[in-house]
Amino acid sequence: MPDICLLGTGGMLPLKDRFLTSLYAEYNGKAVLIDCGEGTQVAIAKHGLKMSRIELLLITHCHADHVTGLPGLLLSIGNSSRTEPLDIAAPESCLPVLRSLMSVCGALPYEVRLHGLPEDKPSEFSADMIEPMLKIRTLPLSHRVGCIGYSLILEKKPPFLPENAKALNIPVEYWKRLHAGETVTLDDGRSIAPEEVTGEKRAPIKITYTTDTLPIAELAGFAESSDLFICEGMYGLPEKKESMNEKCHMLMQDACDISAKANVKRLWLTHYSPAEKEPSVYEEELKELFPEVVITEDGAKLTL
Repeated sequence: MPDICLLGTGGMLPLKDRFLTSLYAEYNGKAVLIDCGEGTQVAIAKHGLKMSRIELLLITHCHADHVTGLPGLLLSIGNSSRTEPLDIAAPESCLPVLRSLMSVCGALPYEVRLHGLPEDKPSEFSADMIEPMLKIRTLPLSHRVGCIGYSLILEKKPPFLPENAKALNIPVEYWKRLHAGETVTLDDGRSIAPEEVTGEKRAPIKITYTTDTLPIAELAGFAESSDLFICEGMYGLPEKKESMNEKCHMLMQDACDISAKANVKRLWLTHYSPAEKEPSVYEEELKELFPEVVITEDGAKLTL
C-alpha cells in the first residue's frame, strides 16, 4: 500500500515553521514527488524520508514556490550515488524553465528525462518506473500560467484463489503469472485464463493533488471517488473570495464544496497563504461543509 507524506503546506514562500507544499508518495521502495519548491529536500530529511527513492517528479506549474528547490534536490540525489535515469513530467511550457534551473547543476551522474504534458486537455500515462499498475492522469487547471493537477491511480490485482487453481490441477509455478494477468498454456495443452483463478476486480487506490487554480467545474469529476484529495485552500475567510478569483486561487470552502461533489473519502487542505497563521481556526465551519476535511500541518502522513 502507498505511504503518503505531505512535506509542506505553505504557499508563496516558506516560513520558519511551514515548508512549501509538496507531496511524497512511496510504494514498494519507490517514490513519486509532486512539486519541488525551496527547501523541499530539507523537508524530505526532516520527515524521515529518502530522496534516493524518488523515481518520478511531477511539476504542477513553474511558479517559484513549486520549482526552485529542483537544483538542490537533483544535486543531493546525485550525491546518493544514483546512476539510473530520473523522470520529470511537467506542463509543456515549463520545460525551458526546468532546463534553466538544471543548468546550475553541472554534470549530474545520472540522466534527467524531461516529459512535457499537455496544458489544453487531460492526459494519462503509465508510471512504469514506479509500478506498472500505477497510472497518472492530468487535468489542465485555471491559473495565471500553465498548470495541471494530478491523479495517481494504483490498480489492485484481484485476489488469487488457490482453491480454484488446485481444483484445475494448475502447477504452482504458473500461479504468479496468472495472478499478474497472464494467460498460460499448461504442459497438457490446456489454456488457462487469469479469470479462472482470481476473484472480482478491486477498486483502485486514487490520490488526487490540485493546487493553484480557480475552482473549475472539471475538478469534481477529476477527483471523483478519490481515497485522498489534496487541494489548496489559501484562505478560510469568505471575504477573500474576490481576491482569490483575481489571483486564480481557491478558498478552503471551495475545496470542501468540490470534495462533497466528488464524493472523496478524505480531503487534506494545503497551500496556505503566509498570512494565514492558524488555518485550524476554520475547522468547525469547514466540517459542516465536508466532514472528512483535515486542515493539515507539515509532515502529515497516511498509508492507503
